[in-house]
Amino acid sequence: MKRQTKKVAAPLSLLLAELTVFSWETVARRAAMMVQGTCSTAEYQRMLFEKMRAAQLSAAALMPCRQLAKLAATREPGSQRKHESPKLDDN
Repeated sequence: MKRQTKKVAAPLSLLLAELTVFSWETVARRAAMMVQGTCSTAEYQRMLFEKMRAAQLSAAALMPCRQLAKLAATREPGSQRKHESPKLDDN
């Protein structure tokens, strides 16, 4: 029988460092594309959608759980209020 070896997870600090380096690389590549004038419309749109998604996730992280649950309930497919924005209270 073969012995099973456990994979050791990478430390969180190493994962965060890699994420930071990859983020800087993306920013530098896109900045160079803009300076050279080779940034396509699709790349600009991709950047915009990434920024919008990041803003949504940041706002959701700051919301209290009850307000987030109300917001999620209005986004479900069977929701009655599809075109109405949710009314969130401060409680």
